[in-house]
Amino acid sequence: MASPRLGVGFIGSGFNARFHMLGWRGVRDAEVLGVWSPNAKNAESAAALARSLDIGAAKAFKSITEMVADPSIDAIWLTGPNQARIENVEEIVSAIKSGKGTLKGIACEKPLARNVKEALYITKLVKSVGLATGYLENQLFAPHIEAGRALIWARGAATTGRPYLARAAEEHSGPHMPWFWNGRLQGGGVLNDMMCHSALVVRHLLTKPGEARESVKPVRITGHIASLKWSRPKYAKQLKKTMGADYTKHPSEDFASVTIDFETPEGIAIGEASTSWSFVGAGLRLSAELLGPEYSMKWNSLDSGLNLFFSREVTGRAGEDLVEKQNAEQGVMPVVPEEYAAYGYTNEDRHFVRAFLGKEPPLLTWDDGLDVVRVLMTAYQSAEQGKTLPFPPRGLDTFVPKVAQGTWKP
Repeated sequence: MASPRLGVGFIGSGFNARFHMLGWRGVRDAEVLGVWSPNAKNAESAAALARSLDIGAAKAFKSITEMVADPSIDAIWLTGPNQARIENVEEIVSAIKSGKGTLKGIACEKPLARNVKEALYITKLVKSVGLATGYLENQLFAPHIEAGRALIWARGAATTGRPYLARAAEEHSGPHMPWFWNGRLQGGGVLNDMMCHSALVVRHLLTKPGEARESVKPVRITGHIASLKWSRPKYAKQLKKTMGADYTKHPSEDFASVTIDFETPEGIAIGEASTSWSFVGAGLRLSAELLGPEYSMKWNSLDSGLNLFFSREVTGRAGEDLVEKQNAEQGVMPVVPEEYAAYGYTNEDRHFVRAFLGKEPPLLTWDDGLDVVRVLMTAYQSAEQGKTLPFPPRGLDTFVPKVAQGTWKP
């Protein structure tokens, strides 16, 4: 008897959805069968990409409800913009409650929501119809993170004690689409956009494999945000021209750092995380470190083992064929082959397909995504107040960062 296959529909047709689709070539037991986007042309284009990659007979749907109602669609991958999250989830849940369709699960890209209030609301919605959930955090599934964590705990921590310091960073020159730069749409700046990765990575590295994430408990958080590059007159002018965001009036942070004190079974451990939209380098750089009594690990995605050199005589159009967020086409350039795999997309999609088919428990659910949002909002609160805060602080469930309100001043 053939094993069951999961029919997957994508909400969203942009860069993130397409990265998932590229990685889907390494996913078994599932096919991409649908795409919905408010831009019908983009939905058709993304569906055509899925077909060209031979990952499923994808078609563009006219509405989310129509996609949920299609009996071939068993699960939804939610990859649309932050500001559309609530309305997208409301339509999914409405379609299920009205009997128009059924689903086995829903997976949502980071961050789960723009603030705690929104995260609580959509989590309650999906639970009201009994949907299995997955929180799409690709960096936990990056092969280097998976292998390094497993070996450190099996060899170093097992003989000399658990790790006590983890670091993680994500840095690049800025997002692809205008809505990311708009704090009132996106929900913040680089802290909301990318710290969701790094803050969860440090906690993951400090958690013993097989133990609950709650065994490493955040107890104090210190956050700092700044606009280092994009509020400068030259770059603010450039940003307004290319992305429509006026950082002379309504800036978002392009740098953020967070220090998290974790309570563990063996005392305090520290997580240090930083993110930047003001990084000047070859392109996207992911990095992580883990340190313990007699061991350490480190990872830098730009240390890929493959480098190319192009002299100034080699000219051509700008692109991202060497590395995501590529900043140059000349000189010595690191290349990250199969970025979608290196960054963890293939592994995470394979995992959540298996989870929704009942083959293994989900490593991350929307409850975990909610916890991440709580950490991010505490970091914003700390940055605004200029002091370390206990976790969770007062007023967290109704807090909206000044960046998201459009009132933050660097």
